[in-house]
Formats: sequence, C-alpha cells, structure tokens
Amino acid sequence: MAKINIDGKEYEFDDLSNEQKGQILSLQFVETELQRLEAQIAVFKTAQMAYINELKSLLPTTAN
Repeated sequence: MAKINIDGKEYEFDDLSNEQKGQILSLQFVETELQRLEAQIAVFKTAQMAYINELKSLLPTTAN
C-alpha cells in the first residue's frame, strides 16, 4: 500500500476517503505542473541572457 506523508504524519492512501484522494491527486498534478513551468522558466531565462549577450556584442563599444 502507498503511504502519504502530510506534516510528518503517514496515512495509508487506500484508507483515505475519495475526497481526500482527489485532493492528493490534484496536489500532485499542481506540483508536477509547477516543476514543468519552473523548467520552462529556466529555459526562457537562458534564452534571455543569450539575447542580451548577443545584443551587447552587436552594439558599438562606445555609446553617445
């Protein structure tokens, strides 16, 4: 049986009500989506820095 740990207390997943199980599944979905979005943000930040660096290399070395 799968055990769920909430605030340091373990619960048997199969012993939980359907509503409780639903909340756990929703929480797992949200946590997975947050991880996916954080990975996307890292990609976008990397691209942002690449664009900034490329722009700097294209600008004249002395500004008016």
